Amino acid sequence: MLIHRPLEPEAARELVGRLRRAAPASFSAAIDLRASPPSLLTDRFTARPIRSPRRSSALLAEPITKLVLQHPDLPQADLHRLVGELGDGQIEACYSGAGLVEIAAAGVTKGAALAELCAELGIDRSEVIAFGDMLNDISMLAWAGRGVAVANAHAEVIAVADEVTASNDDDGVALVLERLSF
Repeated sequence: MLIHRPLEPEAARELVGRLRRAAPASFSAAIDLRASPPSLLTDRFTARPIRSPRRSSALLAEPITKLVLQHPDLPQADLHRLVGELGDGQIEACYSGAGLVEIAAAGVTKGAALAELCAELGIDRSEVIAFGDMLNDISMLAWAGRGVAVANAHAEVIAVADEVTASNDDDGVALVLERLSF
């Protein structure tokens, strides 16, 4: 891992408190506290239901790499919208599937990470091609010199892409790379 910018515990606790008031229910959270990649996906998150303010204070006591939420009654898009509204500019919220909303510190996006890495390596954005399908890919596709969405991508991803290729199931990424190879 080259860069680690965690969500501060205070911001996470404030967000969880606002969510609890706006959409009262027991929702589930998974918290990634690690600054290094896990060896197995199953080791990555500590998943716990957040039912009470005391429980969330204990759970949200350390800087958090990523907070992943799921609400029993709110559809993913509604929870995402609500988290964005309640985040008070302190967070980045996105989703990529499985009914979960992913929350990171403000400014922590795929696009920001790609821009920083390319700056460090001396690579101009015009030399970068990025592929994506979900909302968490939007900043990356917008930053890259060429952003490619697969045909089965979320509508908002397709809207920012420079190009749309075939779906994931139809080898869309491979088709573009094959066309670009010399």
